Amino acid sequence: MFIHFGPNTFTNVEWGDGKEDPKVFNPTALDCRQWAATAKAAGMKAIIITAKHHDGFCLWPSKYSTHTVRESVWKEGKGDVLKELSEACREYGLKFGVYLSPWDQNHPHYGTPEYNQVFSNTLDEVLGSYGHVFEQWFDGANGEGPNGKRQVYDWDLFHQTVFRNQPHAIIFSDVGPGCRWMGNESGIAGETNWSTMNIEGFAPGREAPSTSILNSGEPDGKAWVPAETDVSIRPGWFYSPETDDRVKSLAKLVDIYYTSVGRNSNLLLNVPPDRRGRIHPNDSVRLMELRQFIDESFAVNLAKDAKFTASHTRGRSSKYAAKNLADEIFDTYWTTDDNQLSASIEIDLGKETAFNRLTLQEYYPLGQRVKSFSVDYWDSNAWQPLDQQTTIGYKRILRFPMITTRKLRINIEESLACPVLNGIGVYKAPEL
Repeated sequence: MFIHFGPNTFTNVEWGDGKEDPKVFNPTALDCRQWAATAKAAGMKAIIITAKHHDGFCLWPSKYSTHTVRESVWKEGKGDVLKELSEACREYGLKFGVYLSPWDQNHPHYGTPEYNQVFSNTLDEVLGSYGHVFEQWFDGANGEGPNGKRQVYDWDLFHQTVFRNQPHAIIFSDVGPGCRWMGNESGIAGETNWSTMNIEGFAPGREAPSTSILNSGEPDGKAWVPAETDVSIRPGWFYSPETDDRVKSLAKLVDIYYTSVGRNSNLLLNVPPDRRGRIHPNDSVRLMELRQFIDESFAVNLAKDAKFTASHTRGRSSKYAAKNLADEIFDTYWTTDDNQLSASIEIDLGKETAFNRLTLQEYYPLGQRVKSFSVDYWDSNAWQPLDQQTTIGYKRILRFPMITTRKLRINIEESLACPVLNGIGVYKAPEL
């Protein structure tokens, strides 16, 4: 869950200018436990909050800014949203992450050499005060500072500060180094999506790779920067009462799920709290509908007791046999000999079976390898083509009209190294 929350929530704008009166920030019934409970019930694993957006307003009482909750009327200036949310995340078993914009339209030092150290100090303050932070979210927004000076961000300093405080944190930006922006805010990862990309010589923002590269990654990329797909449940990122009846439909959210999670990407779905400081019922209900639909879609793996056979198996060993693809154990897998870059896997379901979803997973500890694959089904006389795709990655979910067959065949046509798969699932999802 992405949480966009701050003065913009109360001023009906998406990008504040740093000149807003901090007293506008005054949620009447803020409840971070409600956010966490909603995220948990929706099946989410973590919450990332806009601790500081481009307006420079800090959701904690920062000693490096005068544009914070301390200057607001909320809780008479004694509140701390990050403290409340980090505690709520721990209570509900969720990971806690922060978005801190390096652009600051309020701070007087922005646009000067001194500002990079100010921002580093701000990172120190947040990342050292609220327990474990699993992800540090950076965007590359860069505006004009005093006298029209553009800030030259010291990304090396920022990264060092993050890792000094949170050694295992994932850093998100256009070029990672932990995970990358997908190149759009529509929830659509590339049909071809490599978790590798060349990032040397690039930086977040204006110096980022092209959106087409961000969207699909690069098969020869030297850095491991898997994709994270961010999109909002509403038309905007911050709450607006005018959008209460414009929450994305269940069908749209299901599409987003398949074009993000189903294409080797993490989904970061923004759900902005309202002016009370709570998630609006319209958003919450839609999240529960999405959770129910996903649960129903993947409740029963129709291939769990199927017979799996492969055209090639590494060393002809049972340790790497195709049956491992059905056992739902992460660290068991099927693979081929090193020089065998193509192979096929046949799945005999034992009887005529109706289904409309197929999931495939590569064993990620050994990297991403499959470059192209196809799927066939048996129509009682011959193999018929069902789908043709490129990458698989951590998870690939294929959608197609309902078919009925006893046998399926997965053809790994091209792979950068011997293919290594640890899971294949067959499902009958409800039709919307």
